[in-house]
Amino acid sequence: MSIVTTDMAMSLDGYAAGPRQRREAPFGDGPSGEITRWMFDAAEANSAELEAVTGAAAYIMGRNMFGPDRGEYDLDWRGWWGPEPPYHAPVFVLGHHEREPLTLSDTTFTFVTGGIHEALDLAREAAGGGRIDIAGGARTVNQYLAAGLIDEIRVHVTPVIMGEGTRLFEGVRGVRLEQVAARGSDLVSHITYRVLRD
Repeated sequence: MSIVTTDMAMSLDGYAAGPRQRREAPFGDGPSGEITRWMFDAAEANSAELEAVTGAAAYIMGRNMFGPDRGEYDLDWRGWWGPEPPYHAPVFVLGHHEREPLTLSDTTFTFVTGGIHEALDLAREAAGGGRIDIAGGARTVNQYLAAGLIDEIRVHVTPVIMGEGTRLFEGVRGVRLEQVAARGSDLVSHITYRVLRD
């Protein structure tokens, strides 16, 4: 069966995005761009951690990670990712409004209205036993973690304090973890935890 992971970049105080996310500011206001700066650094560009972010067999993301709008989809909007998304595998987008699948390069975005379990079932089928990554955003990861559906958490903690925004682990209770790996640089600390089951 597929292992379910999540890779989340976040500030030292636990925010994965700043407040007021919108088309002009995908990560919101404040120093939120700092949390992903490591991904574009030459020393980190070929790291195992970055390769893991884009190395899953299927992905699940929330509507906000695909695009900032609510309500019916703007069919001209093709997501934050441009014509060459970094995923290179099927992506299942959680939302409340239907939309036909969207294929960009070798990535197909399938829009799921039936909730987190339906998206995970579809991702398992598409992954064929390979790893599934809950790509984000924070609210989507929190839902899967609270439901006990994530096996491994990889956080990429950056040395910035944002003070507000969308917080990872908000509303998640009683999850026991085992640290299995850690590595740090000037820009980021990569920490991997295995979720412990009772």
